[in-house]
Amino acid sequence: MTVPERHIIPIVPAAVDDEAAVSLYVAHEKIQPRAVSGLFARWRWVMVWVTQVVFYGLPWLQWHARQAVLFDLEARRFYIFGLVLYPQDFIYLTGLLVISALSLFLFTAVAGRLWCGFTCPQTVYTEIFLWIEKLVEGDRSARLRLDRSALSAGKLGKRSLKHVLWIVVSLWTGFTFVGYFTPIRELGALSLAAALGPWQTFWIFFYGFATYGNAGFLREQVCKYMCPYARFQSAMFDRDTMIVTYDERRGEPRGARSKKADPQALGLGSCVDCTLCVQVCPTGIDIRKGLQYECIGCAACIDVCDDVMDKVGYPRGLIRFSTQNGIAGGWDTRQMLRRALRPRVLVYASVLLAITLAVGVSLFLRTPLKVDVIRDRGALARMVEQGRIENVFRLQIMNATESPQRYAIGVSGLPGIAVASSTEVEVLPTEVRSAAVRVQIPPDAAAPGSHPIHFDIRALGDGTIRVTEKAAFVVPR
Repeated sequence: MTVPERHIIPIVPAAVDDEAAVSLYVAHEKIQPRAVSGLFARWRWVMVWVTQVVFYGLPWLQWHARQAVLFDLEARRFYIFGLVLYPQDFIYLTGLLVISALSLFLFTAVAGRLWCGFTCPQTVYTEIFLWIEKLVEGDRSARLRLDRSALSAGKLGKRSLKHVLWIVVSLWTGFTFVGYFTPIRELGALSLAAALGPWQTFWIFFYGFATYGNAGFLREQVCKYMCPYARFQSAMFDRDTMIVTYDERRGEPRGARSKKADPQALGLGSCVDCTLCVQVCPTGIDIRKGLQYECIGCAACIDVCDDVMDKVGYPRGLIRFSTQNGIAGGWDTRQMLRRALRPRVLVYASVLLAITLAVGVSLFLRTPLKVDVIRDRGALARMVEQGRIENVFRLQIMNATESPQRYAIGVSGLPGIAVASSTEVEVLPTEVRSAAVRVQIPPDAAAPGSHPIHFDIRALGDGTIRVTEKAAFVVPR
């Protein structure tokens, strides 16, 4: 059976002239954000100063004749003011990471990306590098003109000075970062003597290069394309999350007008379409298009929009921190704050509080003494004078305090059991010392086989420092 001819659709090859090339790559245009002043700009610089004073200053702070915060990987000791941690205390690092993650979830659910806009290292160092760029090359208009101008001695000089300053800040940042792992005063002396080790040199230049590249060149691309937080933030947002929002009902239709004109008579909203909110945005977005994952919540658009509203005589708040439900329902601040205590936030806060308390209590009750009991593999058991049975153990005693300690060693668990070697051992501050301990029991005190015993190690002069470790005493047949 043949198909009727009217149902046959001929396939005709497309003409060459009809072909069109579609580019899947959009060339990156450099964003030159405009400087802005206002409440949130001042807060952003406060956070820049706070974070950098802590980061650059903390390694130089001394505590009991040593660096206050030092992660000494070579000695496998972590010093945090009066606290000394060892690899065995890895659980506290895990707790800290869990607390940090839950804090980020909680703050994001309540107030959006405040971390990104005010304290994220990428934001902080980009702000510093932009300040240097403005200092050398001028404001936004001057920088745009310089970008478009042909290469000249003046342009080369400005660009060179800018990059030199960027490199100095980057290398100092890398030096400070390594100073948390190598005593920074020692690191400074090695640097001046050009005697740095290979790993120290590598990490100073690696971290410096990362700062130079991320804050000087990549900037908003890190936030938009490289940071995973921008991608999964929507899972933590809901319609009651406080975000930077544009009041579309008040602002539209937008359009330019005279300062003295009546916007209602012209059929216009409050937005004068000055585009300053776009010019000050560090990621180059237009907040008037609604919530976008590129928005880092820096509130620069709020500051500049409030300034424009003041100049034209309109009420502030066309762009403001609000919630989607708040904008839709016309809620005031009090109504939106009531919705902050919603189930998601309460769950995050409860879990965060519980874990923080658990880690804090555990640290407070932590005994600054650690003991490992290792059996002497050379002889499991032997007969000694008067027919007594002896086992030899090796105790690895770790003094987790910063003062010398003298410990008494005792043993229990079998009739007549006693330590036949020295019952006291002195351990220097933050030192691990191995002590051979001979343990004996009377003949016929126990049947042949393995029997549980307990070593009791306590600090002389401080009864609160005490550790009990289990071991096994072997009686030969």
